Amino acid sequence: MNSFLKVMNKMLLTILVLCYISCEQSKQADYLALIERGEFTQAQATIENLLQSDTTLSSEERKQLSFEIERMERIRKDFTKTEQDVLEYIKKYIPNVTAQDLTRWEQEKSLESMSIDGKKRYFKLAARNLFRIDKTCRNIWNEYHKDEKQPEKINLDQHISEIIAAHQETGKQYIKPVRIKYSYSITVKPDMVPEGETIRCWIPYPREISERQFNIKLLTSDPVEHIISDTSYLQRTIYFEKPSQGSEETKFSLQYEYTSQAIYVDIDPEKVKATDPDSPLKAYLQEEYPHIVFSDELKELSQKIVGNETNPYRKAQQLFTWVDQNIPWASAREYSTIRHISSYCYQNMHGDCGIMALLQITLCRMNGIPARWQSGWEFQPPDNSMHDWAMVYFEPYGWLPMDVDYGLRKSDDQKIKFFYLGGIDSYRLVFNDAYSQPFYPEKVHHRSETVDSQRGELEWLGGNLYYDQWDWNMNYEVLSQ
Repeated sequence: MNSFLKVMNKMLLTILVLCYISCEQSKQADYLALIERGEFTQAQATIENLLQSDTTLSSEERKQLSFEIERMERIRKDFTKTEQDVLEYIKKYIPNVTAQDLTRWEQEKSLESMSIDGKKRYFKLAARNLFRIDKTCRNIWNEYHKDEKQPEKINLDQHISEIIAAHQETGKQYIKPVRIKYSYSITVKPDMVPEGETIRCWIPYPREISERQFNIKLLTSDPVEHIISDTSYLQRTIYFEKPSQGSEETKFSLQYEYTSQAIYVDIDPEKVKATDPDSPLKAYLQEEYPHIVFSDELKELSQKIVGNETNPYRKAQQLFTWVDQNIPWASAREYSTIRHISSYCYQNMHGDCGIMALLQITLCRMNGIPARWQSGWEFQPPDNSMHDWAMVYFEPYGWLPMDVDYGLRKSDDQKIKFFYLGGIDSYRLVFNDAYSQPFYPEKVHHRSETVDSQRGELEWLGGNLYYDQWDWNMNYEVLSQ
């Protein structure tokens, strides 16, 4: 009898545990389904109820749930345009545009929108992006602006030719050094933080990379006291603290110099060998949740692109070419609002530099080619912008840059055409060698940018300071070439 009771008690306990797990999964499914349907107000209420009623939640689970609320608020800030706003913008270029046209472009993924609490809202840059993504609209835009004078900037293809020539003459992989002075500031807007409260500030800082990026010299900073994380932190920063000026602006700034070199290797595809999946490079061949995921749809795409090719370099060429020719550049919503970036890129068939880079990295890893993230800034004097690219590993050449956003050059010379699959120009600034990495000192509250690190991060005791609460300014000067 005792034995029978023990069995029954064990069965009952198992049932209770399974019911609890099922209930917890159901709660999670409830708010995720609500978010997916755009029912943000109900989703937030569901999450807040969970946070208040479920005493078993760990601190990490609570932090993640609170971020779901924050993510929805960020989406609201990104999706602000109404149908009328979009129509008025497009009418400047296509006077007879209709609501049916908008529906068609949405179905074709050329116009990004979503339903938020029953109201259709468009991404704030969706109308401009339409003229980047849709080929017909792109041609209309180009024709409309054909007489506008374009500002002069560095002749990039000439620079690439000089890099290749210098490599052929010297045999060196690192060539064409430039010395750059970089100035950056962050200004917290008035009344964002109570006066006297400490504001914590992280500003991206250059990584020491042998022969690639070196001789980094900090010239000035405000405040003077700072902490620079060492190079073991793959998203390197300089950290400051300053009391809030309350109703006045609170400013952080720094200035430094560094030397950057171009990279070029004349790759012989026949010498490139497959990477041992159990080698020390194993981590760069695997999924890296949440943005490098080998989904079924990406596996199918990969097979279509690569086919029966077995040479790692030629496979990389095929993948590079496909992304370059099929994924047009478009302004992107905040990365923190996208759950799975590589899948998002393929499903929407457009993206900015980082979105394209993560798709390219994912496709490379799926094909046994080690690849990883790299990012910072790009300079094409006098232009500049935040920029993301990647690093790819080819045995026996080692780690080399891969910038699919710069993509295929318009040249019959294969060395120039595929320059950015293994080479890079001199005008780069590298902060990050991986995505979503911890800072030093550790950040307490949610980051504004959960993937990249290029603009900076701020917080105080009361929470994170999002981008609409502060401004940034960057200037640079090429000192020598």
